[in-house]
Amino acid sequence: MTQSSTPGASTSGSPTPAPSLPVQHPSVLPFVVMCVGMFIALLDIQIVASSLQDIGGGLSAAQDEISWVQTAYLIAEIIMIPLSGWLTRVFSTRWLFTASAAGFTISSMLCGLAWNIDSMILFRGLQGLLGASMIPTVFTSSFHYFQGKRRVYSAAVVGSIASIAPILGPVIGGWITDTMNWHWLFYINLAPGLAVTLLIPLLVKIDEPDLSLLKGADYLGIVLMALGLGTLEYVLEEGTRWNWFSDATIRDCAWIAGIALGLFVLRSLTFRNPVMDLRALGNRNFALGCVLSFVTGIGMFTTIFLTPLFLGYVRGYSAWQIGVAIFSTGAASLAGVPVYILLARKFDLRWLMMFGLASFGLAMWSYSFITHEWGAAELFLPQLLRGFPQVFAVAPAVNLGLGSLPPERLKYASGLFNMMRNLGGAVGIAVSQAIINDQTNFHFQMIAAHLTAANGAMQRFVAGVTQRYAAMPGGEALGHDAALKQLWQLAYREASTLAFADAFRAIMLAFVIATLLVPLLHKVAVPQAAPTNAH
Repeated sequence: MTQSSTPGASTSGSPTPAPSLPVQHPSVLPFVVMCVGMFIALLDIQIVASSLQDIGGGLSAAQDEISWVQTAYLIAEIIMIPLSGWLTRVFSTRWLFTASAAGFTISSMLCGLAWNIDSMILFRGLQGLLGASMIPTVFTSSFHYFQGKRRVYSAAVVGSIASIAPILGPVIGGWITDTMNWHWLFYINLAPGLAVTLLIPLLVKIDEPDLSLLKGADYLGIVLMALGLGTLEYVLEEGTRWNWFSDATIRDCAWIAGIALGLFVLRSLTFRNPVMDLRALGNRNFALGCVLSFVTGIGMFTTIFLTPLFLGYVRGYSAWQIGVAIFSTGAASLAGVPVYILLARKFDLRWLMMFGLASFGLAMWSYSFITHEWGAAELFLPQLLRGFPQVFAVAPAVNLGLGSLPPERLKYASGLFNMMRNLGGAVGIAVSQAIINDQTNFHFQMIAAHLTAANGAMQRFVAGVTQRYAAMPGGEALGHDAALKQLWQLAYREASTLAFADAFRAIMLAFVIATLLVPLLHKVAVPQAAPTNAH
């Protein structure tokens, strides 16, 4: 296993580097503009999370169709992110980012104008597909604009954006939906999207396009990757709803995903210039960085999925109430950024990363004590434990994982690195949905087993409800039926709450394992000056 501890090292088998411009960018304005594009692309993953019911009602969509408003975006994004490295080589960072921002802005407008659920799903897919390249491109560009110890700042910035933007999605989305309407979830992208589209060509000068790469491109690899990742994401998103492999479509897609991804891996390891640099996984730090990125994706996206789901279905919160309840996570994450920057200049990043991962695991353990009464006040401390150290878990992976690679491999490897975070979110959400479904049934059966004639509290509850209906038409018979219905609802509520606790414990286990992996990372020596081909 080859280990390169200095970004300037060369590694055999890497894609042929394209010519780059010298690094002469004292201004951080281009990087700031790129970060705005990255922020809105990440924000839109979850901006619909607390407003799906409103969107479904506005488009007259069936219950099982609503989730595709989010799923379509994720499938398209997870396909495009790994392609961004190759596309950057072909079209240059400037023009790929410009096209991505323009396409994202136009598709956002189309989402707001959607007239039925089918058109919404199509436009959300386009939004994810066209905007996805902005995310990994910012990661690699940070190594161009920031050198030496300044990379601590850039890693903190991109790490905090990657962790905070999805958290703020449901908060901002809930407020917009309740104060205006769901159409504005997409219209708010128009002004910043247009600004990014116009400014990037004027400000960003990192590399030059190399259209000759189109001639020898691995088009078969692109097709295999898109087919494999697209069907895998579909299986993960829809598996729980259709009872997994008992459904023929899920089975077929699982087979297609397995075969296509297997062939893609073989193709990428044997083709001269693959579209995604899997050979970079021979670098221990990068391989472990991808694993840790996968786990942080599980934590970030799954908790963002579970918390609004609990507040909506168990507590009956509105979109705005959900946003207010989870706002403390975003605020805590923002507060953690300056603390991380201060400590990262003095301490080994591996220790900071262990602190971040361990704290996230501790937060998931505190979530496991959840009850049906939990709201914003009860969630405050667990969300503080989860939000404040989140940048400690995400930002070091940028320097320790991507920073361990030679510059010519960054673009291709960054797509894989970022894809692992999104894939972790997809896997985490799928597994948590399966846990909630299975464990809700399990806990309900356990609770129901104790609701017998020997249970005095149950008997008193049934008698009390029955008595309230005694003077009404139907009398005791109607009252008895109402009591049993309320009893079933109470039992199901408690069973659901216990199932959510089980899901949080599963996430905790993933972070315990991740924390134990951090000592295996090598310390990365940060270069004091930028090489001329740093991008």
